[in-house]
Amino acid sequence: MASIIESGWLYLITHFSDFQLACLGSFFLHESVFFLSGLPFIYLERAGWLKKYKIQMKNNTLEAQEKCITRLLLYHFGVNLPVMLASYPVFRHMGMQSSLPFPSWKVILMQIAFYFILEDFIFYWGHRVLHTKWLYKHVHSIHHEYATPFGLTSEYAHPAEILFLGFATIVGPAITGPHLVTLWLWMVLRVLETVEAHCGYHFPMEPLQLFYLCMEVLIFTTTITACCILNLETTHPLSFTWTGEFDPPQNIIISAVLEMCLSSFCTNKRAILSAFCNYGHSLVLHLDLDISAVVFGTDKGYRKLQALKNAGVESAGKQT
Repeated sequence: MASIIESGWLYLITHFSDFQLACLGSFFLHESVFFLSGLPFIYLERAGWLKKYKIQMKNNTLEAQEKCITRLLLYHFGVNLPVMLASYPVFRHMGMQSSLPFPSWKVILMQIAFYFILEDFIFYWGHRVLHTKWLYKHVHSIHHEYATPFGLTSEYAHPAEILFLGFATIVGPAITGPHLVTLWLWMVLRVLETVEAHCGYHFPMEPLQLFYLCMEVLIFTTTITACCILNLETTHPLSFTWTGEFDPPQNIIISAVLEMCLSSFCTNKRAILSAFCNYGHSLVLHLDLDISAVVFGTDKGYRKLQALKNAGVESAGKQT
């Protein structure tokens, strides 16, 4: 299998220049993966198949779906492609290469794990800024035009937001100067992640969901390790609560993994790096941090929800 992949790669680097592969090849790969993974969800919605897994019962009109596809093609050719062309000198300067042999799997996995952590951090804080009053009204509201999302709406956004999302995705590779095959693998995983997150369906035990869940555990473990090194503390113990996004078997497994991370890497379970722990927009746990409410205000919504739940439990207890 490895020899087949290397033979195919040798053909590419023999017949195409580094510029063609890094820019045009990356653009072609992105478009192929994005539309091939996103279009089936439009068909599922139109055909009415797998309705029991659909999160919202409302369907988008044919005109709305066509508008999304048209805008996406315009933005991809008018924004994404120029960004890829402009960023090529940076990648070359940082040491990106396409020649054989491939880097080891250990190097590839470590770099991709770093990209996930950095992209997740930048995206979360940037996303919070996009939800401020002025930016939401003039920029981010476009992304929320579709109240019932489908896979392709993941990249439906204002050009300024597209530039921000592109920066969050490529800043990691731009720093490390990876092999082109690592960049392509990261691009494929990132596209599949965002399409799956906006697909409008929740399938039980999704393979991609399990993979990204493992990445989030890695992020969480890395954060806890950093906290222990820096010996930072908050006023309350660290606690986590599942939101029910995942099926019971996954909850049990991941809860056990998180507890292991806490016991293995954190001698003081209150040790926390608030700036990192509060960025976890895709983590299915909530971190109970007073310092975050004071400094960043990131857990206010969760605290209000918990207060309402507690009030409901107390009222139900009084009635019985």
